[in-house]
Amino acid sequence: MIRVLLADDELMIRAGVRAILTTDPGIEVAAEAGDGREAIDLALAHRPGVAVLDVRMPKLDGLAAAAEIRRTLPETAVVMLTTFGEDDYVARALAAGAAGFLLKAGDPRELIAGVRAVAEGGAYLSPRIAHRVITELGGARLARTATARERSASLTPREKDVLALVGAGLSNAAIGRQLHLAEGTVKAYMTTIMGRLEARNRVQAAIIAYEAGLVPGPGNG
Repeated sequence: MIRVLLADDELMIRAGVRAILTTDPGIEVAAEAGDGREAIDLALAHRPGVAVLDVRMPKLDGLAAAAEIRRTLPETAVVMLTTFGEDDYVARALAAGAAGFLLKAGDPRELIAGVRAVAEGGAYLSPRIAHRVITELGGARLARTATARERSASLTPREKDVLALVGAGLSNAAIGRQLHLAEGTVKAYMTTIMGRLEARNRVQAAIIAYEAGLVPGPGNG
């Protein structure tokens, strides 16, 4: 069972997210918070597997709450809920250690997929957010694309397969099942891939996969 902390200051948004999550029998909403400070307190009390945090909240915003939760509870993965125009928040959330980024107006299936992916140690980027990050965040898209393709060119075909599935949000166990590999083998591949890509974490590797055109989605293919 994946235990989730849900934090959003809007009651209707919280109710909607809770309703979506509870359609999955493997997910339980263990606690709900209305602000960032309460989210931290409840995370410490309940130690959820995943914290789903709104970016904008009173008292303490979701980004600061994410950073504190990741610092004090590194076993708790963080998913940020954003609106479409909050590109700068996505960049800051990356730095805070968030492993998932979802749009409030996105497909409800993405919410469940994202929570499951980060709970299993993966990373999940809403395809629209990933495309927005790649095309607009920080500018210099062509330079980033060229760099990503140059780095990924050093990977073997099998390593590219693994990286593409990382970009799709799959955990090591799920990648192993899809590629018929032992999870330990996938971990070994990931060590090599992260080194060659000079990626600090799995989310960076996922973004490089998008930038290099390895992951189907908006703007790719």
